[in-house]
Amino acid sequence: MTSNRLKHSGVAANEAPAARLFVIAAPSGAGKTTLVRKLVARNPDIRFSVSYTTRQKRRNEEDGRDYFFVNLTDFHDLQEKGELLESALVFDNYYGTSRQQVEKHLANDHHVLLEIDWQGAQQVRESMSECITIFILPPSRAELERRLRDRQTDSDAVIERRLRDALSDMSHWNEFDYCIVNDDLDRAVDELEAVLRGDCEHCRSARMRPLIEKILA
Repeated sequence: MTSNRLKHSGVAANEAPAARLFVIAAPSGAGKTTLVRKLVARNPDIRFSVSYTTRQKRRNEEDGRDYFFVNLTDFHDLQEKGELLESALVFDNYYGTSRQQVEKHLANDHHVLLEIDWQGAQQVRESMSECITIFILPPSRAELERRLRDRQTDSDAVIERRLRDALSDMSHWNEFDYCIVNDDLDRAVDELEAVLRGDCEHCRSARMRPLIEKILA
């Protein structure tokens, strides 16, 4: 059943809120993976949908935990069979979400988190319009670059490309229901948890516009 931490204040004590699908997107380097892991650690009843990807596994990643790593042929086979809720080409690699995995978790009354990009979010909205969408932003362009460089996994050329693509990604922030600026990790997790409870009105995208425009300026 859905975690007690995420019960909305307007729901009776003996009545858990209906399971929902939450779509979380962000530019590379905004810290969404860390946010999601901390959120799930606080609320173990939430289910995180593990995506398929055709990219190579990084040294700190584990198949089945971080992603399901598949080859291009197998990925296209999943697409052709209609087994992917969404899919997108990002940094020359394909990513996709298992439709069956999401539907199973929802049927078992668990909130489900998708950690995908804005392209995938558009596709999910089209097929599951009741989903709640959340966009994560860095506090500044300079901080975004620092985080990408601190990873020490990419060359300067790749980092420059990621920065360009990140700025393009951030232009889609107003397509999302909520926006969270990840300048303080614990506070950002608190706000993300509040969004899942349905009581984070100050995170509504329309209310975040002045701050986000300042970040993008």
